[in-house]
Amino acid sequence: MRLSGRDLACIRGGREVFAGLDFAAESGDALVVTGHNGAGKTTFLRLIAGLLEPAQGRIELSDGAPDTGLPEQAHYLGHRDALKPALTVLENLQFWYAFLGGRDASAASALEMVGLGGLANLPAGYLSAGQRRRFSVARLLVAPRPIWLLDEPSAALDSAGQERLLGLMQAQLAGGGIIVAATHAPLGLTGARELRLGAAP
Repeated sequence: MRLSGRDLACIRGGREVFAGLDFAAESGDALVVTGHNGAGKTTFLRLIAGLLEPAQGRIELSDGAPDTGLPEQAHYLGHRDALKPALTVLENLQFWYAFLGGRDASAASALEMVGLGGLANLPAGYLSAGQRRRFSVARLLVAPRPIWLLDEPSAALDSAGQERLLGLMQAQLAGGGIIVAATHAPLGLTGARELRLGAAP
């Protein structure tokens, strides 16, 4: 599997965010996207996810699942945690399990994997910022997809949460997946390549 983009450009609000951008990642690769605030890191991930259209250039996925587009083969973890506060943590994840077509891991086992098993019956509105981030990571697990697009995945996580995240990312790569992660903080992924957007302001 190979994810690539060539001569990508993006314009937002009449401003050129970036242009002439090339990238490539293959099975087992992690691409860490860095740059100052406003350099286009989130925009770049949203282009890959199919949530935005590039002003020029194209993004391609080769040797992926047949008859399935790139957005259906990728998980996008953005800044928002997509929780209904009145539902329990487990009920929230069961919704995403059904919506995303979960099959391998149950919602309950995914919560255990991110350290939220003991909070399954707690209303989601009571979760701390770090716990909400762990929940978002659990959404990646209930319906496995080969490409993870992660926007500041370690934000609000304590050291234990960061270690869990690292282990899950390593497992994703070991299984032949691809990770593209925008971050200001080191993620600890050995062998990850860096894509830096923009010059310092």
